[in-house]
Amino acid sequence: MEGAPLSFAKTRFVTSAPDISRLPPDEGIEIAFVGRSNSGKSSSINAICDQKALARTSRTPGRTRLINVFKVADGKFLCDLPGYGYAAVPDSMKREWQRSMTQYLQERQPLKGLVMTMDIRTPLRDHDRLILDWSIAARLPVLILLTKSDKLGVNAARRAVAQVRDALSEFGGAFTIIAFSATKKSGIEEARGVLRQWFGDGADARVRQDQDE
Repeated sequence: MEGAPLSFAKTRFVTSAPDISRLPPDEGIEIAFVGRSNSGKSSSINAICDQKALARTSRTPGRTRLINVFKVADGKFLCDLPGYGYAAVPDSMKREWQRSMTQYLQERQPLKGLVMTMDIRTPLRDHDRLILDWSIAARLPVLILLTKSDKLGVNAARRAVAQVRDALSEFGGAFTIIAFSATKKSGIEEARGVLRQWFGDGADARVRQDQDE
């Protein structure tokens, strides 16, 4: 990528939408954030963008019900998808969110990659595995942020990353795995580097890239 590195600090909120029919036109490049509703997804977006309240965080997991779109630069967007897998959310609401997220993942043309947040202490839950399976079929790379790594010691966090890498070796997808802490600001530059690569690459979003070397 030529020139100065892309600055995530300039990211601004664009719109919220209940489904893809209300989203901006299918143009540019989008990177979507997905994860369980208590996995620290909003905090990760805020940390990467060096802002305290860009993505709304809540003490009650499952409150993000819309697809939230943020503009990083012209033609470059981050999309925060509704959290999934939180038991306290009514079944009807779960189904509604699942429909909107599935529709986005399957039909949104500018989608270039996924950022999946997982609590480093409880990674690879059932919904996580389903989306990772889908990403392989869609030929989309995935950046996995093992969040809340400050809850573990350095060595324990490294072991957790290695365990997730080993568990995903059978998948055969394009996965990058980073121990991440929004609180301690660790893993942020590594995550930004992956996102800059995806934003700076004009190739087809569904060309597989092995970034976990």
